[in-house]
Amino acid sequence: MLPLAERMRPKSLTDYIGQKHLVGEGAVLRQMIESGNLSSFILWGPPGVGKTTLARIIAHEMQRPFYTLSAVTSGVKEVRDVIEKAKKESRMQSGLFAQQTDQRSPILFIDEIHRFSKSQQDSLLGAVEDGTITLIGATTENPSFEVINPLLSRCQVYVLKSLEREDLLELLNRVLQEDEIIRSKGLQIQDTEAILRYSGGDARKLLNIVELIASTPTAGDKPITNDEVTMLLQQNPVAYDKDGELHYDIISAFIKSIRGSDPDGALYWLARMVAAGEDPKFIARRLVISASEDIGLANPNAMLVANACFDTLTKIGWPEGRIPLALATVYLATSQKSNSAYLAIDEALRTVEKTGNLAVPLHLRNAPTKLMEELGYSEGYKYAHDYPNHFVKQQFLPDELKDTKFWHPQGSPQEKKMAEWMDFLWKN
Repeated sequence: MLPLAERMRPKSLTDYIGQKHLVGEGAVLRQMIESGNLSSFILWGPPGVGKTTLARIIAHEMQRPFYTLSAVTSGVKEVRDVIEKAKKESRMQSGLFAQQTDQRSPILFIDEIHRFSKSQQDSLLGAVEDGTITLIGATTENPSFEVINPLLSRCQVYVLKSLEREDLLELLNRVLQEDEIIRSKGLQIQDTEAILRYSGGDARKLLNIVELIASTPTAGDKPITNDEVTMLLQQNPVAYDKDGELHYDIISAFIKSIRGSDPDGALYWLARMVAAGEDPKFIARRLVISASEDIGLANPNAMLVANACFDTLTKIGWPEGRIPLALATVYLATSQKSNSAYLAIDEALRTVEKTGNLAVPLHLRNAPTKLMEELGYSEGYKYAHDYPNHFVKQQFLPDELKDTKFWHPQGSPQEKKMAEWMDFLWKN
């Protein structure tokens, strides 16, 4: 017997639930289907929102040959085999010597395309470029990081969203009314909140929960309540995938809460990661980065605290490791902020990229050999420690950049002191 999720898989756009921004009236994918002009694209979204289903519906609606590969089990050989089959299919449809057009090209659907290696993705380029296949990829990961640029430039990226409450309720009602096996159980749902909460915007999770409820011996005896759903599922699984897009969304919210000086927000997102079993070293690394980037010279001790947190984690592990993580999080969130060092190095890098490899001034070069001395290496260099305040004014940049300023102190008390000291040395 097929699982409920497979039995309820929609066959047409009419039955497809959610993603109105892509398949609703006038939306981009619906226009593609109606015009018959389909270009390659990648569907990016969380699990259980209809990526595979949508690809199958498009192939069915457009009456295209449909090939599917899973990046988990397929390699370059399988990709080339499918491309060869697609070429044969094209010849049968268009005639042996006819020019292949995109309107007639078979669809190749690749699930979890982010798992394809660079060489596997490279093997798709020619067939996508010349229209031998129309590629539809599905991924839960950000394509900007996981798909090679040459392939990404040949594909549009469409973002699918977690299903809204109304979408999930529509799906639930459809299951109760249309699936013969569920109907035969006499299943009645009195409360929907627990089911929707556990589903977390994932249609497949919702269907699996309904199937689990229907499999209990007393399923049809009385209406199902929230408490009964909770008892059946035992605990609320945290909606978090350590290897998925939400992983990056939550760490982003965590760092932005620290940057925004909101210790409560930062602690909440920290708790989300701890509860989900995130790698504590990943969190600690991001704290070190935040201490450098966002607190910086406004409070140099933040770097010490973040590094001490990282070191402590390696010694004590879980569950006590949550405490130094919380300590560092609150310290960084409540510290004064400055990104002057971050801006300075980026400005310096842009200058290097623009100006290239400028010559090192002779007085700054070492002169370990007699020839170098004769060529003027190190001539005129002044040893700072031989002068008052361990400072003597001299040029440290290439001639072309001698008046350039990369570091611009910001308004924190710490940086004001630094700026005053630099003014004292350089202007006096």
